[in-house]
Amino acid sequence: MTNKELLSHIDHTLLKPTATWAEVEQLCKEALEHGCASVCIPPCYVKKAKESFPELKVGTVIGFPFGYQSQAAKSAEAWDARQNGADELDLVINQCDVKNGDLGEVVAEIGAIRQLAPDRVLKVIVETCNLSKEEKIAVCYCVARGGADYIKTSTGYGSAGAELEDVKLFKELMDERLKIKASGGIRTKEQMEAFLEAGCDRIGTSSAKVLWE
Repeated sequence: MTNKELLSHIDHTLLKPTATWAEVEQLCKEALEHGCASVCIPPCYVKKAKESFPELKVGTVIGFPFGYQSQAAKSAEAWDARQNGADELDLVINQCDVKNGDLGEVVAEIGAIRQLAPDRVLKVIVETCNLSKEEKIAVCYCVARGGADYIKTSTGYGSAGAELEDVKLFKELMDERLKIKASGGIRTKEQMEAFLEAGCDRIGTSSAKVLWE
């Protein structure tokens, strides 16, 4: 793939807790200049970023990074992000519910966020490094039943990031409607190509600069 083709699948990402507006502004400028799919930034910068770069797809995170907030708290976050102009929402599932076997709660939460933002792209982060194979299979179906657009591998803050085996598993299980986003530890062009070839539609990375430097 050409660098331009790769960049069209990249969510140019900056989610560190100390991110400054100057850094976020630079990220947005780079995403526009190089044709990235979107930026993924902290919720506190969504409104300013969308006002400053109205033509840019702006994404943010909900329930980040652990996902164990109440459904009501996540719903408030999602509504706030939508009102501030977020085009895409990356929701961290409640892994406590997964471990307790309360999969109906997982589906209900995803569905609640879907209803709040039916016109936004909804990606669901399942944090694969914390799940068994059986749990990965279960959450894949939960994400589909909840009405999300994407299943996303990782927050980037877990013990490990994206793995090709997980992407291949999700690709085997799901229909064409549900897409895959890989994130966490993807830093080289070779890794980006490998994940896209394995079935991903998006790559979340803070290392997109390797494609233009």
